[in-house]
Amino acid sequence: MSLPDNLDDVMNARMNPNNLYTEEVVTDREIGKIRVLTPILDTGARDTTRPMLFIGETQLLTQMGPLPLSFEIPAQTVAEAVKNYGAAAKEGLRKTLDRLEELRREQQNQILTPGMPGYQAPPSNNPGGIIT
Repeated sequence: MSLPDNLDDVMNARMNPNNLYTEEVVTDREIGKIRVLTPILDTGARDTTRPMLFIGETQLLTQMGPLPLSFEIPAQTVAEAVKNYGAAAKEGLRKTLDRLEELRREQQNQILTPGMPGYQAPPSNNPGGIIT
């Protein structure tokens, strides 16, 4: 594999120094975990002008296997995030199921054209193209 002459055109891997966070994980080792994102300055000092973020994570067991869920938890402190975890998880699941339903509808309404995955021409021994 050869690399392109100008890698900047292929990959823009620059971090935003105005949007830095440290990350801690809080877990009860039963239901899931909360990622606690604390804003920092590019010096590493705590940035008190921006709020902490709390991201909940869990898995929903389905017939197809575990479905990972990630959701934002409205909170100001770890204690609030723990208290709000359940409601935020339910809202995250609702949003995930709504998105899956939307994707299913889009897939159903997609018009297949030659060359697309899933396109199948009618059998050649059926000149009318009607499948019986």
